[in-house]
Amino acid sequence: MTKHFTLRSARGLLLAGTALAFGLAGSAEAQNLRFWTTEEQPERLARQEQMAADFEKMSGVAVEVIPVTESELGTRATAAYAAGDLPDVIYHTLQYALPWAEAGILDPDAATEVVEDLGMDTFAPGALDMAAFDGGVASVPVDGWTQMIVYRKDLFDEAGLEPPTTYAAVEAAIDALHNPPEMYGFVAATKVDDNFMSQVLEHVFLANGVSPVGPDGFQELDVAKTTEVLEFYKKIADASPPGDLFWKQSREVYFAGNAAMIIWSPFILDELAGLRDSAPPTISDDPTSAELASKTGIVTNFAGPSNPDGAAWAEMNLFGITADAEIDDAIDFVKFSMGDGYMNTLAIAPEGKFPIRRGTAEEPDKFSTGWASLDVGVDRKAPLGDLYAADMIDQIVGGLDVAKRWGVEEGQLALASKMVNTQAINRLVREYVDGARSAEDTVAAMNEELAKVE
Repeated sequence: MTKHFTLRSARGLLLAGTALAFGLAGSAEAQNLRFWTTEEQPERLARQEQMAADFEKMSGVAVEVIPVTESELGTRATAAYAAGDLPDVIYHTLQYALPWAEAGILDPDAATEVVEDLGMDTFAPGALDMAAFDGGVASVPVDGWTQMIVYRKDLFDEAGLEPPTTYAAVEAAIDALHNPPEMYGFVAATKVDDNFMSQVLEHVFLANGVSPVGPDGFQELDVAKTTEVLEFYKKIADASPPGDLFWKQSREVYFAGNAAMIIWSPFILDELAGLRDSAPPTISDDPTSAELASKTGIVTNFAGPSNPDGAAWAEMNLFGITADAEIDDAIDFVKFSMGDGYMNTLAIAPEGKFPIRRGTAEEPDKFSTGWASLDVGVDRKAPLGDLYAADMIDQIVGGLDVAKRWGVEEGQLALASKMVNTQAINRLVREYVDGARSAEDTVAAMNEELAKVE
């Protein structure tokens, strides 16, 4: 942290010198903090405003909570930076962390100070890896979620099957349980123009250690490893219902009791337990029943044959301290939001906000245990810890230890995102599944398409 204290000291000396030069040192007034958040729904805003009020009561520093629509965040931040009018802290998704740090919008030294003061070993290592920048972090990881294989644990147990933690275990379960139309072995994403297919495919590629980017940009897909990915995806697609499938069908078929496995986000957890009327389980006559939740298991870390360690596809949110911030107050606010106020931070939407910080040095499981006791649901409420077994809660939280995304480690997240957004991988995988070309030719076609992305 020597570099950071040097930078802050230099900044402080410059500001002090300026104030003295203009005779303003004695009359300077403390500024309130401005906090941009994309959590703009009324209930979520109310929680953040309460957190800001709690911080003001403790510190005497007021925080203005400013909602920003997520789709507008990038352009607003760029415009505010150009005008020298950035807020002090921004709650943002992973996609902005490295580009904003490189552009000078964020103060990575301040973020790194927060993490080091709170204790780096209290954070999920996978989350810190994804936020890594120049020996520290670009922003402070706050919360995240990992994509999951959701499976019928009761049927797996009855058939003596291993949990679906590997390609081979998934394929064995399909062979044992696929019996359409009563039971489909899987419900794979096959709708090419839907982002759900992009997320599922990236998860499956990561599981086998395959990425289209390296440190220098585009990196040709390894033929042997990618062939394993394609053959696996064809297996799960062939065990799925016909048609163009995305998140809606996978949830509906699983909720009806007609699927052994699906891939979904953790936002399904409250719905599985019958807590949301707009997405009821239909496996029984009681749409409010937690029966399906009791029969369900989850897997976050998933491995292919060429990558035994596996990976968990993750989304993550962070607190970015900006270059225009009142640095000391902003650091204190973020530390409070990750400490005494952390349960309020997570309570905004616990089913999709896994605790990246598990606890404190004194109480290592303080936040993960507290998170499991937070209520989830819409039309009815219940704590996750009452709905799911302790080992399943541990799996859910543990996914962030090995969280991955294409391009993060290589500093090429922006390029990887552009590749994903072309949906070329979706289209070519679907054509392979439908028998349009061989696996080898499909890998060649992918490499040709992805090499064009800049």
